[in-house]
Amino acid sequence: MNLLHPQPAQLVSDDGCYISRRVFTSRHVYDWEKRYILGRSWLFLTHDSQIPNPGDFVTTYMGETPVIVARGSDGKVHVSINSCSHRGLPVCRADRGNAKRFICPYHNWSYTVEGQLHTVPQEKKVQQPVDKARLGLKAVPRVESYGGLIFGCLDAGVEPLESFLGDMRWYLDCMFDRYPKGIEVIGSPHKWLINANWKLPVENQLGDVGHGPYLHGSLLKDTPQVADLEAYGMNVVPKAGHGVSVRLMPKGASAEQCMWGTDGLASFDPEVKAYLLESHKAVESRLGEVRSRLRPLCFSIYPNFSFLWPNNTIRISHPRGPGQVEYWSWWVVEKDAPDHIKKKLQQNYTFFFGPGGVLEQEDSEAWSQQFIGSNIDYVDDAPLYYGLGMGEEVDHEEIPGRTGSCFNEHYARDFYKRWRQEIEDGLKGDGGAA
Repeated sequence: MNLLHPQPAQLVSDDGCYISRRVFTSRHVYDWEKRYILGRSWLFLTHDSQIPNPGDFVTTYMGETPVIVARGSDGKVHVSINSCSHRGLPVCRADRGNAKRFICPYHNWSYTVEGQLHTVPQEKKVQQPVDKARLGLKAVPRVESYGGLIFGCLDAGVEPLESFLGDMRWYLDCMFDRYPKGIEVIGSPHKWLINANWKLPVENQLGDVGHGPYLHGSLLKDTPQVADLEAYGMNVVPKAGHGVSVRLMPKGASAEQCMWGTDGLASFDPEVKAYLLESHKAVESRLGEVRSRLRPLCFSIYPNFSFLWPNNTIRISHPRGPGQVEYWSWWVVEKDAPDHIKKKLQQNYTFFFGPGGVLEQEDSEAWSQQFIGSNIDYVDDAPLYYGLGMGEEVDHEEIPGRTGSCFNEHYARDFYKRWRQEIEDGLKGDGGAA
């Protein structure tokens, strides 16, 4: 292998069982990802509940591209690159808020929340008028939503979002269409930097629940949760690149066995348990009998959006080069939940999966150590093995997608095969330029 300029076929085996360590460490590979993966995929931006009113906005990233997501005066969502058309400075420096204008601090050029150039103060000092219609903030060409989740894509020719999601929508509805009044995302995200490759948190939540009894053994070893996982757990690939880990409880299981939350606070807080049990009773009539028995654990949507179900947290893995990820995490809750229940559930999230959460710290350390291991030159000829459960996945009679045991790594094999294919297609479209 050319270590400086490896080819996609050298990075991921045809069956996805072997992944080169350079997938996680090469700057050359990362440049491909920015162009052919992050630049051409639907990327999660925000949730409707974060920008309910005209003028509401949040700032975020699409890969490393800074963007403003705003609710316009027309009620529509507008996404603009956060860079002034005059000298390139960011025109919005707040994480979120409500505004009538975004103003560049350098020369005070101002823009509407829809991204149009509104005012050029210096225009009065010169004779030649400024063509404002041509100098608005550059718009993200595609913006669509599903279940209140707002996505954008930098590629105008991308397939529609619903097609991109495919059968993943059936699983998204389990959370985002679960409650009559919907869900809400609370506050600004927690943000922290991890010295790891951006794909590792995504891969972890595609379906890597097999590490739980070991990495998190101090809390999980020999617990009923692990027994349930091995008895009823499945890793599901609804569409290559997306992945879900679930426990499908058997027919006839009680509501208490099937309800969410028994992994954490509900196991020792009777008030929270009563609330979750009461909420669960409405699930079957709303989502159907099968989904009333579904106890999801985690999912990821290609390429960098994840959700941890038991702790109700949305995650985005923002890349900052091949060896660093800026990890963002929001807490999500039923909009109509009582305030005192919300407070208890939020404390549960913070304890386990906030930036200093007891399980989050262990995951972050593992991802950092994996990156260090991928940087050992002497083992460049020893790719990482992703072959557990190879060929054992099957179609399931009750839920969509290919399913395997909770230790089957087909979720990761399919992710990296798609990753390789999209880079190969991108290179081919660019005339094969490496």
